[in-house]
Parts: sequence; C-alpha cells; structure tokens
Amino acid sequence: MKKILLLSDTHSYIDGNILKHVKQADEIWHAGDIGDLKVTDAIKKLKPLRAVYGNIDNAEARAEFPEHNRFMCEDVDVWITHIGGYPPNYNNRVKDEIRLNPPKLFICGHSHILKVMPDKKLNVLHINPGAIGTHGFHKVRTMLRFTIDGKKIDNLEVIEFSRR
Repeated sequence: MKKILLLSDTHSYIDGNILKHVKQADEIWHAGDIGDLKVTDAIKKLKPLRAVYGNIDNAEARAEFPEHNRFMCEDVDVWITHIGGYPPNYNNRVKDEIRLNPPKLFICGHSHILKVMPDKKLNVLHINPGAIGTHGFHKVRTMLRFTIDGKKIDNLEVIEFSRR
C-alpha cells in the first residue's frame, strides 16, 4: 500500500504546513505549475516525487520534469499531465491517447478547481487536486491524500488551507 499526497499549482509557494503533509506520505505527486524549483527541491528532500511541468513553468522545470508522466503505482496505471480537460471533454493533446489506451487514474492540474469524477465510459478516475499555491482566483487552497493498494484507490481525503 502507498500513501499518496497529490498537489498542483504551487506557483512557487511552499510552506511548513504543506511539508508537514509531505512527511506523512510515501510519495508526492505534483500536477504542474511548479514555479520556482525550490518547491520540488524541498519536497524531494523529504519524499520521492513524481511531477510534470505546467504552462507557467520555465525551461529549467521543463528540463527536469516531463509534460506527461505515465507510470504504474502498485497495480494502478497512472497518467499525470497539467492540462488534460475533464471527462468526456479531454484536451486535444490527450484525448486520442486516453481513448485508445485509458489509464485507471488520470490526474490534471491547471484549473485550480478541485474535482474528482469518474469517466464511466472509459473506466477512468479523473482527479484534479485544485491549487495549493497562493496565486490565482481560488479562495481555498487544496490538495488530496489517498492510498493505492493493489488495484484499489481508496481513503481519498481533501486537505484545505485558507487562501493566505
């Protein structure tokens, strides 16, 4: 079993409250718009990190992290990308691949809107953790914690912080 902490849209923001939750997870997944790499450096000092770059990320972040990160966690096929859309309206950059070869878990950031929804047609769970950074229109900063045990995605928990 793996305990996952999922975050996105840090926009260069990291603090002790976020890092407290990082310490409690087995792996950290970041769905893009990292900003300053001090964010991912701080996380990597504590736990293994899987991340993708987002549309605000510079060449340095794009050199370190891919646009798409697809991997297996336990027995779950995971695909993380920053801009992916929502079921059934996936972004043009991913829609053909997701329909031909759907993952079990599809994770995006970008919208700053927390959303967890199934794509019943493709049997995909879509997750967007919202935004944990202080930049953007969101009023509440969010990230998600969950477990993966074999093929089972479970114990989903929303972690909320005030905007500032």
